[in-house]
Amino acid sequence: MSLAGAEASVDTAEDAPRPYGEGMGTASRIVSALIDLARSSLSGPRPKAHGSPEKTSANAGRRASAPAGRPTFRGASASARRERPRPNAAPDNASDAVPTGLATVEIDPPRRLTLTYAPERDSAPDGGEIVWTWVPYEERDGRGKDRPVLVIGRADASRSYAVRLTSKPHDGDRQYLPLGAGEWDPQGRPSWVDVDQLYLVHDAGMRREAAALDRTRFDAVAAALAARYGWVRG
Repeated sequence: MSLAGAEASVDTAEDAPRPYGEGMGTASRIVSALIDLARSSLSGPRPKAHGSPEKTSANAGRRASAPAGRPTFRGASASARRERPRPNAAPDNASDAVPTGLATVEIDPPRRLTLTYAPERDSAPDGGEIVWTWVPYEERDGRGKDRPVLVIGRADASRSYAVRLTSKPHDGDRQYLPLGAGEWDPQGRPSWVDVDQLYLVHDAGMRREAAALDRTRFDAVAAALAARYGWVRG
């Protein structure tokens, strides 16, 4: 019912003759109720609130409890937020290495080399001596460790050629020559000489003189190296 029609109904009801004994207040109340109903239907539904009071107060409480100035991480674990290690971190035992230019380095075998036996206790690496020095790992990634090497000849005034020793058994391996035990190993373990890898040892890079290899065993190593690389014996 339209608002105009409801108002017209009020006028008609007031002008119409009333039955005996019925007061005017009842009819007026009925018409007023109809008018209110018509107005409410014309005005449309009331807009809904964006959130209930309970939810709004709960959200406000959570925001208030969050520490100020701290960002909120979502979708990331605690481990993912930790500082990642630098890709170019120093090797674990980099402090064991001697300064650049003095460190023992692996080199390619030269075409010419004179195998010399001349051990002498003079705090310098000489042919036929087993000395301890910092030796790089085969990976050549800057890591290494102290180990004994057999000096086989002089390279120049401050450097010598050497082959490394290992206590790891290599029976039947053509790359290694059995050397036996000696004073260079405090535990008295037998050693093997790696005839496939050659090193250049600087005088200042030598840790200490360990022992002088006897001439018989040195000659056996020299013969194997001469046959492998064509080097001459001094």
